[in-house]
Amino acid sequence: MKWTLSQLQKHRSKEFPIDEMVNLDEIKKIDQTIRSVSPMHITGRADIDSSKVSFHLKIRGHLVLPCSRTLVDVNYPIDVETTETFLLKGLDYETDEEVHQVKGDVIDLKPVLQEILLLEVPIQVFCDEGSSEEGAPQSGKDWEVIHEQKKDKIDPRLAGLAKLFDQNDPSSNS
Repeated sequence: MKWTLSQLQKHRSKEFPIDEMVNLDEIKKIDQTIRSVSPMHITGRADIDSSKVSFHLKIRGHLVLPCSRTLVDVNYPIDVETTETFLLKGLDYETDEEVHQVKGDVIDLKPVLQEILLLEVPIQVFCDEGSSEEGAPQSGKDWEVIHEQKKDKIDPRLAGLAKLFDQNDPSSNS
């Protein structure tokens, strides 16, 4: 996903659609928790004028990450919409969105897409309960993983208050 500025300027007043499959396997070297990256489907359009190029992109695909509990592979879906703006000239551009300076005569979206994917990686991801048998062991010598059911316990100091709600209100009996 690289374009020279002259290629983009040819489409200045026309629509510039984007629909590509991009391989972003390089992010596995940056974040070793990512086990696999599917080819990402990038769709959208570019708005080109004399001072900037704005890419309106939708990124779809999935990452394979380890389950935080069992280390089993988990398919984590990616579905992100973003707008990335590249300034063609060294102008001061006031906006709330992040802008990128073009270095040289080429706009390369791959590093930007990699950054977006790295930001999408969650701190924890959990697998379905049924696939946990093939992951980390659930028991060993003198230990086992237990699943507790949370019970609503009433503080004994406040148990007397619960009895007040159980009593019928004498004023309501007519």
